Amino acid sequence: MDNQDIKYYLNKSFRSRRQALKPDIIYLYCPESAVEEVLNCTKDYDFDVAINDYDVKAIGRKVICHYHSAALSSEQKQFLIRAMEYGAWVEPLVSYLDARNKYTEVKLLNSGYFLHQKAFSILSTQRNQKIKRVLDIVVSLTALIFLLPIMLLVAIAIRLESPGRVIYKQLRVGQFNQEFEVLKFRSMVNNAENGKAQWAQKNDPRVTKVGKFIRKTRIDELPQFVNVLRGEMSLVGPRPEREVFICDLEKEISYYRFRHSVKPGITGLAQVSYPYGDSIEDAVWKHKYDIYYIKHHSLRSDFKILLKTVKVVLFGMGR
Repeated sequence: MDNQDIKYYLNKSFRSRRQALKPDIIYLYCPESAVEEVLNCTKDYDFDVAINDYDVKAIGRKVICHYHSAALSSEQKQFLIRAMEYGAWVEPLVSYLDARNKYTEVKLLNSGYFLHQKAFSILSTQRNQKIKRVLDIVVSLTALIFLLPIMLLVAIAIRLESPGRVIYKQLRVGQFNQEFEVLKFRSMVNNAENGKAQWAQKNDPRVTKVGKFIRKTRIDELPQFVNVLRGEMSLVGPRPEREVFICDLEKEISYYRFRHSVKPGITGLAQVSYPYGDSIEDAVWKHKYDIYYIKHHSLRSDFKILLKTVKVVLFGMGR
């Protein structure tokens, strides 16, 4: 394929990102050492991936991605640059998958994804953080005032069903890896763990009758508005986890502690996008949504997540 052929195929009309975002096939260019890794990760997608096809025709009308591009040869890099010059949509593979899937493919993450700091507006823009904090305070105060009667009824129901404290306190890891005591209505029998940390399970036998209802409707999370007022949590963010579980999860999931770059949330993209789970694979999926949220955060996205959470509460679609 000579330069004249390239100009003929690439000098086609440029397709916008929106038009080219979901083709049936994308063209990926990466080092040979990364081919198997990419194939294993993308095998279940609803589109095909053509890898290192340097003879592709009409390339200006294709979506072209690159992975570990720093390890490509000068000639391979030049191919990608020429493709951009003539109208092809070229971007890193993980960024393309972000836009298409609405979650981050964490198995393909590398340091470059995080080092483009300007992309993480929630981390680098003080204005966004201040507005988010004001909304947290206003909404939390309003919620505590209006929901106080419901909270009192729940407290009475918990106390009548089983002995023990109404409010359950547990150490969780928050922003910058700082631990804090998360507050929840107790939904399990007293001393449910017997001194040993255990994953909560679907249909957990330790859950009381009242606990089953308040977990399903997320009412058990209401005391966390106090955590929000204290500045330990936000309305929207990654779910706070316990250090003992985090130590295990970060061995299996790359960049797991990056979720602690923001405050944990009462609700979040992972909570409203993925069903309850208690396995490593479930934690991987939750992390995909958490990383995506951190990178693509906006006040609009927070509002949409809060609306979805209301739907979960009203229709009992929780755990």
